[in-house]
Amino acid sequence: MADNKEFFPPQYDVNAKWDACLDLTVRRFVYSSLGGAFGGLLLFRSPVSRWASVAFGAGLGIGSAYTECSRLFEGSPAKLAAPKVIETPAPQDGQDNLCKSR
Repeated sequence: MADNKEFFPPQYDVNAKWDACLDLTVRRFVYSSLGGAFGGLLLFRSPVSRWASVAFGAGLGIGSAYTECSRLFEGSPAKLAAPKVIETPAPQDGQDNLCKSR
């Protein structure tokens, strides 16, 4: 039987994108949770604070994986739109009466 990669170019291979996305999500979740656990062990005494740092690390990992996966699927996460700047040409010497000295 023919391989599926013959039929679909790499940018349309959704199965490969999902595999990469799941792999990235699991790795970032685990690594950031371990980083949060290590940081919580060093910085906090209370078990609640330690678990909170683990949860914060896990949230950072999932959030960064979501951002990277949305780029992988050629979308973009919700962003604030930058203000549009409209440039006007500078006035010539003879056209601007307000800037002349008296």
